[in-house]
Amino acid sequence: MDTNLSVNDSKEHVMKSVGRYLAEVNLTVFSDDFTRPWGGFFVIEESQADRFIKLYFPHLTASELSIAGKLSPKILVVAPGQRLSWQYHHRRAEIWKLIGGVAGIVTSETDTEGPLKKLAIGEIIQLKQGQRHRLIGLQEGWGVIAEIWRHTDANNPSDENDIVRVQDDFGR
Repeated sequence: MDTNLSVNDSKEHVMKSVGRYLAEVNLTVFSDDFTRPWGGFFVIEESQADRFIKLYFPHLTASELSIAGKLSPKILVVAPGQRLSWQYHHRRAEIWKLIGGVAGIVTSETDTEGPLKKLAIGEIIQLKQGQRHRLIGLQEGWGVIAEIWRHTDANNPSDENDIVRVQDDFGR
């Protein structure tokens, strides 16, 4: 992903740049949310899950990734110096790949945060259902992450309400 993002770029500029990039790679945005205090995200049309996987996780197939059918592909954008909540999920596992910029992650099997791990471009992180995790924007720039939700309950797929926040910088 070549969006030439700078630490000094505004959120509006970064989100427009990522939106243009998604159009260039022929991914259709189903919805987006740029109001998150840590950055924002783009939800990609579910019908394009196979294309999304080929672009960002070419060593995997939809059948290998799917636990309960739906994959909910997304692009996360995290701002410099911001952190998503320390969280976990009851109804999904996740797979992430840093596709642009810089970002870090903290994980743990308990409510106590583990050490910060700086991600390398192209690095893939697999998060298990219930595993605590936090995406972190590093001071040196914006981070862009491809994400797939691996729904674990076909009758009750995960959604934004399936976030158990252990700690949150924004009081949510």
